Amino acid sequence: MTDTQRWRARIAGSSKRVRVYLRGRLVGDTLRPLLVWEVPYYPTYYVPFVDISADLEPNGGSEHHDGRGTATGYDVVVDGLRAEGAAVRYADSAYPDLKDAVRLEFGAFDWFEEDEPIFVHPRDPYSRVDILASSRNVRVEVDGVTVADSSSPRILFETGLPARYYLPLPDVRMDLLTPSDTHSSCPYKGTADYWHVEVEGAEHRDIVWIYRTPLPESQKIAGLACFYNEKVDIFVDGVLQERPDTPFS
Repeated sequence: MTDTQRWRARIAGSSKRVRVYLRGRLVGDTLRPLLVWEVPYYPTYYVPFVDISADLEPNGGSEHHDGRGTATGYDVVVDGLRAEGAAVRYADSAYPDLKDAVRLEFGAFDWFEEDEPIFVHPRDPYSRVDILASSRNVRVEVDGVTVADSSSPRILFETGLPARYYLPLPDVRMDLLTPSDTHSSCPYKGTADYWHVEVEGAEHRDIVWIYRTPLPESQKIAGLACFYNEKVDIFVDGVLQERPDTPFS
């Protein structure tokens, strides 16, 4: 595969209607958004320039990428509101689909696919999340101490990530857990709260999480606890699982 082919494989069109708002003011509305994988793990949206209704004011910023070219930075201005440095455009890109589109900083705006809000980043159309009930026994050890033991896990399978074992709270040693102030967000599952685990005086920070009110497609894991495979020892039907090397939940 040539460099050009490899780069083109990281751009995909979408048939979803995508709308972008800045504090209730419409910034863009498109029926032909582009999904661009600027990093390997998830895409971001580019909106065709002609579908941007806000003003883009050059702010002197720029960035260069060997695949995309050189971008000009813009402030996004609509109805007197300004999002500084919230847009870039690769107007000199060798790729027409990028040349005529604008990347809007995801976190600076409110985003909708059709009439549903999306969070964190666009969902990857090539990724899938399956949550399956299981009768396999899952036992979790931290420093040799069993902190969870369940024969009714829900196993979450997400493309490109290790299986995650979500366990009912009655099967978890809650006396060893202390609440954390850490929270994280996932576009597929929602917002997670975390716990630390303390075993024999040693604190293991943020190694357990729970989605108390997950997004509709992930309701099966509501109220269940999940331990970082990377940071604990997990036994499935008595077999110790290899720790994965990915840090993503």
